Amino acid sequence: MIDVMNNYGKDGIPFIFIIDFLQRMPVILPVDLVDPADVLYDFRGYTNAGAAMVPADKIYLDKKPVDYASYRCAFDVVRERQLSGETYLANLTFPTPISINLTLKDIFFRSQAPYRLWCRDRFVVFSPEPFIRIDNGVISSFPMKGTIDASIPGARELLLDDEKEHAEHVTIVDLIRNDLNMVATNVAVKRFRYIETVETHAGSLLQASSHITGTLPDDYRERIGTIIGALLPAGSVTGAPKKKTVEIIRETETYDRGYYTGICGYCDGSRLDSGVMIRFIEKNGDKTIFKSGGGLTVYSDPEREYREMIDKVYVPIV
Repeated sequence: MIDVMNNYGKDGIPFIFIIDFLQRMPVILPVDLVDPADVLYDFRGYTNAGAAMVPADKIYLDKKPVDYASYRCAFDVVRERQLSGETYLANLTFPTPISINLTLKDIFFRSQAPYRLWCRDRFVVFSPEPFIRIDNGVISSFPMKGTIDASIPGARELLLDDEKEHAEHVTIVDLIRNDLNMVATNVAVKRFRYIETVETHAGSLLQASSHITGTLPDDYRERIGTIIGALLPAGSVTGAPKKKTVEIIRETETYDRGYYTGICGYCDGSRLDSGVMIRFIEKNGDKTIFKSGGGLTVYSDPEREYREMIDKVYVPIV
């Protein structure tokens, strides 16, 4: 994976990449070899997808989330590991069976999200979260932590003033800053905890993000794969410290994340744009599964985290 990306970057060959959470099944394809019958992508305008006629019916989405007792059992395992000092922030996720009156391809075309990907009815991604961007030697990351229903009175202030959400965001910003220091110099937090709005079929959500940048070495084009490899898996969907937290996640979660919480993106040799594969629906036999979760700290309330996991089961279609 790394060598292939390095060679494409060195030769200036535009390519896309789809990398699963454990980096066991990476897909690296030159743009001219991507078959739209197999893969459709739109990464903030880098796209092989034209307009398509899709039904404009009202969205029907029925969720069958894991029961609270099962969630609480996993939550308590993570909490115990946090109290023992093994992890300070851990992203705990679960699969939710859903019924929806759209195909995965319909969801791709109708979703409003900066990072969209459809893989031949295996899965569809409609992610609001960037992984990294590279432009003229500057690398940027935009960790996103903290979500609230925008219809709640005073939602913006509640999110910004929440002690748990602030602690979680500080931890992830520090993790991403340290990650970027492995591949770049002059790393700095340009904006801290600004609020963005995400529109969904069920209303608006507010999410908190930060903006971190760094300067890459002059030979970064021929080291694109090395740079990405050093930063994986994405810190915002693992936790801190990253290596130990990944171990805890794999011990605690009851399913295989697969491509969920991996990354996808486009590179033309000089510029790169990529997203974290959250907001993810996949086909599993005759079942349709939505994978979602959230970051846990010692300040986390299990009932609130359970509700947030369920609230993130949505499609950004208005």
